[in-house]
Amino acid sequence: MTDLARAVMERCDLLAACSEDPGRITRPFASDAMRRAHVYAHEWMRRAGMHVRRDNVGNLRGRYEGEGPSTLLLGSHLDSVRDAGRYDGPLGVLVAIAAVQRLHEANRRLPFAIEVFAFADEEGLRYGSTYLGSRALAGQFVVGDLALTDAEGITVASAIESFGGDPARIEDDRLQSVDLLGYCEVHIEQGPILEARGLPVGIVSAIAGQSRFEIVFSGEAGHAGTVPMDRRRDALTAAAEMVLAVEATATTEKGLVATVGKLEVEPGAANVIPGQAALSLDVRHADDGVRTRVAEALLARARETARRRKLSVEVRAVSSNPAVRCSPRLVNLLAQAVKDCRQQPFELTSGAGHDAVVMSSLTDVGMLFVRCKGGVSHNPAESVTTADVGVAIDVLSRFVDLLGQQ
Repeated sequence: MTDLARAVMERCDLLAACSEDPGRITRPFASDAMRRAHVYAHEWMRRAGMHVRRDNVGNLRGRYEGEGPSTLLLGSHLDSVRDAGRYDGPLGVLVAIAAVQRLHEANRRLPFAIEVFAFADEEGLRYGSTYLGSRALAGQFVVGDLALTDAEGITVASAIESFGGDPARIEDDRLQSVDLLGYCEVHIEQGPILEARGLPVGIVSAIAGQSRFEIVFSGEAGHAGTVPMDRRRDALTAAAEMVLAVEATATTEKGLVATVGKLEVEPGAANVIPGQAALSLDVRHADDGVRTRVAEALLARARETARRRKLSVEVRAVSSNPAVRCSPRLVNLLAQAVKDCRQQPFELTSGAGHDAVVMSSLTDVGMLFVRCKGGVSHNPAESVTTADVGVAIDVLSRFVDLLGQQ
């Protein structure tokens, strides 16, 4: 275990204390908790020899100058979900800082600069609009997002201003793709594959595409004791069919995951036949063709179910994100770095979205996963080992060295 790995673990603990909720980790975009986290991260970047600034949307950016005009981008996000774990996001930021710190302590400069990002908003907890930070860098920030409001009625624009940014100048922080060597993100796996294989790290080959829908079945509410079974137009039974159909479909396609994560029933009384049932549908796969085909089949199943049960059904597309293939060049460099660190290279797909999805519109992307206990994430039980973090620092450092030799 290296001193740097122990320092990263201690820093994760310090950031975990930067929270809006006592006793649990909740760190939303542009919050006081994020401000406190920035104080820590700013100082750690500075100690690693970086020039540090915060841009208008609220990303913290540390730059370690090199001997040439090109720039390698590293980082992850500092915001969290509600009642989060301490490693999803911050670990990637801190491993990147540690890799730069190693260069600084050795008084080394590379043929390129390194810029480390602590992104402002990946999870979308406060405003429900994900990737605010990375979208600003990639020139994908939507001006309409400035009018979004949180639970207290505070707009994104007002939150940015109170955090020290200028919402009218977000476009000024857009990165130009010229002279970018790529973006590499370290992240906990959020799955059980590395643990099952006994591997400390893994190389992401692709980030699965994702389709989200809202499906609403509408029937007729009625008295639970007086309406005969053959006269019922029960919306919940249709929704129940769909939940099971989604599960069954997902088990027949390799690499596919499909989830109903939300189900709302109206009127929601024990003695009333449900007149309406709204459910979410989330379909993910690394192959966009498979994802699209399965999603269309499931929506067709919803319409057929409604017809058979004499219900109406409405389908609303919520979002659609294409799969992202990680750069073969960066994947190969990461694989070589893993080998050079005496570990077994292993490629896997990410089922979760990351800032790398947005950054892929700007430059080549690569990702390194770190084993997490039980594959648990978005949960206080998130856990990584100091030894695995040490491997991640070594691999990222070697990756940077290999890139400098090209």
